[in-house]
Amino acid sequence: MESVAFVRLRAPYMHRYSGFHPRIKSYSFVGRQYCNTALTLASTVPARARELTCNAGSKMEPIYDDANAEFSFEDWLSNPWDVGIMLDDLDKFCSDNAVMYYQILVEVRWLLKLSEIPEVKEVPTFSQETRAFLENIIQDFNEDEALEVKKKQQTNYDLKAVVYYLKQKCDGHSEVLEVLDFSHSMCTSEDINNLAYGLLVKDTINHVLFPVMANLCKALCAMARNNAHIAMLSHSHGQASGTTLGIEMATFAFRLGYWARRISQVPIFGNFAGVVGKYNAYKFAYRDIDWPHVAQEFVTSFGLQFNPCTTQIESHYHMVELSDILVNFNNVLVEFTDEVRRYISLGYFEQMMKEENESYTMLYKLDPFDFANSSCDLVTAKSCLSTIKKFIFTAHMKVDLTDIQVTRFGLAPSLMAYKKFLLVIEKIEVNESRLAEDLEKNWVVLAEVIQTVMERYNLTEQHEKLKELTRGIYVDKESISSFIENLDLPKEEKLYLLNLTPLSYIGEAENLAKLIDEALGSLLGFKIN
Repeated sequence: MESVAFVRLRAPYMHRYSGFHPRIKSYSFVGRQYCNTALTLASTVPARARELTCNAGSKMEPIYDDANAEFSFEDWLSNPWDVGIMLDDLDKFCSDNAVMYYQILVEVRWLLKLSEIPEVKEVPTFSQETRAFLENIIQDFNEDEALEVKKKQQTNYDLKAVVYYLKQKCDGHSEVLEVLDFSHSMCTSEDINNLAYGLLVKDTINHVLFPVMANLCKALCAMARNNAHIAMLSHSHGQASGTTLGIEMATFAFRLGYWARRISQVPIFGNFAGVVGKYNAYKFAYRDIDWPHVAQEFVTSFGLQFNPCTTQIESHYHMVELSDILVNFNNVLVEFTDEVRRYISLGYFEQMMKEENESYTMLYKLDPFDFANSSCDLVTAKSCLSTIKKFIFTAHMKVDLTDIQVTRFGLAPSLMAYKKFLLVIEKIEVNESRLAEDLEKNWVVLAEVIQTVMERYNLTEQHEKLKELTRGIYVDKESISSFIENLDLPKEEKLYLLNLTPLSYIGEAENLAKLIDEALGSLLGFKIN
């Protein structure tokens, strides 16, 4: 009998619910952390364990791919939850390459700003050709250029490497090369980086996160419109009442829209005030310049809000506010996910047939795995965002290199959850017959309107009889009709009540659901569809 080597759970399952994948190269922080963990595990497992055997003697598939010292994930990459695809949009604004781009943008624009200040005679006004040359360095930055920067890095996020890269790009352009050192003159790495990170966050929110959040709202609005007429039994605060599936969806759409609007309104702050945030070097090098005013002009030129009072480290309270809003948005989405799962268990929703969702012991049952998966990502996101808040409130004396780590790590799980949810929401279908069946069994929902009509006609003595009829007793159509017949009501009112059914007792729910696009569009400030 061959010996059995016990190793840790295979990596695809380690990452199944985490929302990340160790083969994401460009999404550096997440990819690096998971790759390092995976490689550490690989190095601690004996070589014999890499060709795992069972006591039956049959060889298992190798756990590790020794050719590149990484886990083999080719089978897992074919999964529809391919993280690399889902985070492509985020990668454009949050990868290491993106950080370099924003750093180069700030460095070059600061040099251009100095050239516009007459008192800084060391940096003369640039010609239009020179300005165009510098702008092209920004516009032409790509992956190949990023590799050039990385070759010059001695540490991760080494801003000196960006300066060396700019010198290389400007080699042969004497007008720029002579004054290029001023691109980092008097300012600190935090001056450059806090603006770079602010732009990163602003662009990520505007171009990646908010559009996906808006698409979630649109998806729920579509569910509201399409199901506006479908009556259902509401289980509000433990008692049955009539509603429609559409208005239930519209309620969640509006709640999500509220927080989506809030995230679009958060101001992203930046500062550019030197070592301790007081313009010390600026002031004593050039005494006649109003540096706070120059800094304000420079910061606001990027579309950021100017923070006039900081230490060296900008407070980043916009990230605290963004984290709070995302947590609230995610909480609503978790509640909606739980509601959908409850509807699935009640038979109100049916999932499109999918073999991998089958229950092993209950073959008739389809597990709502997809929604559970999305919920796990939302829980992960909440933990990450809570960590960001805690970190930021204690980060005023810390080096600037940590800001970008927590920023990117907090946004990724939320984006993962939103994109997954957009996929799984398409996999459910409404079971109208099941909804109607539940309503038919609950004629007690009409007790509310009967009581209201009785109060209108001052039939207060009948309240106790209605309570006796409906409380704790099964009520059917016949018992409700009999009670109405014995009420001393005008003929037209009595006829109206007798014609009511649980299916038709929905008030304005259908019309309200159909108006959700207009209501949400007014809230967000743009047309939903």
